[in-house]
Amino acid sequence: MFTIDIVLQEIPLPISVQRREAAAAENLYQELMTAMRSGSADLIELTCDKDEDKKVAIKGNLICAISINKKSGGMAEGRIPGFFATIADK
Repeated sequence: MFTIDIVLQEIPLPISVQRREAAAAENLYQELMTAMRSGSADLIELTCDKDEDKKVAIKGNLICAISINKKSGGMAEGRIPGFFATIADK
């Protein structure tokens, strides 16, 4: 299972959808990248392979960042919350 996290302008938490196949995750990533580059306010409707009742629509020009993470079992491999993490010096 692959999780695609999408960060939108002025919204602190990412929107996440899952894809079962690597190719489907990559296709969605490319679709979202195209929307980011175009700056168009067209709506992009997303569904989730894991929770088939989950639907979300976002405006392409509001996308700030996209991340793909491979998930195996119950935990994401090497995944930390968000897109980056900082380590505080003691």
